[in-house]
Amino acid sequence: MINAQDFQNLDPQNFGNWPIPVKGVLIILACVAALGAGYWFDTQNQLIELSTEQGKEEVLKKDFRDKQWKASTFTKLQEQLKEIESTIKEQRNRLPSEAEVAELITEISQQMIASGLEQELFKPDYKNKKEENGVYEKLPIAMRVKGDYHSFGKFVSGVSAMPRIVTQHDVFIRTNPAANDNKLIMEMTAQIYRYLEEKAPVEDKEGDKKKPAPAPVPAK
Repeated sequence: MINAQDFQNLDPQNFGNWPIPVKGVLIILACVAALGAGYWFDTQNQLIELSTEQGKEEVLKKDFRDKQWKASTFTKLQEQLKEIESTIKEQRNRLPSEAEVAELITEISQQMIASGLEQELFKPDYKNKKEENGVYEKLPIAMRVKGDYHSFGKFVSGVSAMPRIVTQHDVFIRTNPAANDNKLIMEMTAQIYRYLEEKAPVEDKEGDKKKPAPAPVPAK
C-alpha cells in the first residue's frame, strides 16, 4: 500500500533507496508523460496525415468509379451520339435551302387550292424573317382564306404532312357576316424554316493582294 509517509524525506540524490511503491508511481508517471509527449509531437501529426490520406482515398475511389462507368458505357454513348447526329442530319435535310424556299412557298399555295379554299391573303413576310442561333432562318407567311371546316382541316393536315418542316401559328376562324355564302374565314401564320448553309471562306487571290507602295526617291 502507498501512504503519505512514503513520499516524505525523499532524497533526490539517493533514488535507489526510495520506497518501492514510490518508485513504481514515479515510473508510471514517467511512462504516461513519455506517451503523452509521443502522442503530442508524433502520433497526433500521423493521425492528421492518416485522416488526410483517407479523404484522398475516397476521392480516388469516386474518380475510379466514374471512369469505370464511363468506360463501361463508352460504346453505348457512341451509338447514341451517332443516332443523335443522324436525327439532326435528317431534320436538317427537311429544311429547304435558299434556292428551295420559293418552291416550298408555291407548294403551300397549291395545297391551299387543292383543299378547296379561296385565297384572300398570301403574303411571305420577308421583312420579319429571323435568324435563329446561326443555324436556320424563320420566314412567316400571313394567310387569310375562305372555306368550311372540312377544307380548313384538309389544308392544315396537308401542310403538316409536307416533307419540309412548316409550322402553323395563330390560327383564328371567324364567320363572315358580310357574305351570303355561309363560308368561314381562317387567318393564320405559316412558318417555314430555311437552313443556313455554311459559307466557305474567301481566299485572297495573288493578284488581289495589295502591293507595297514604292519608297520615295530622295531629292538631289
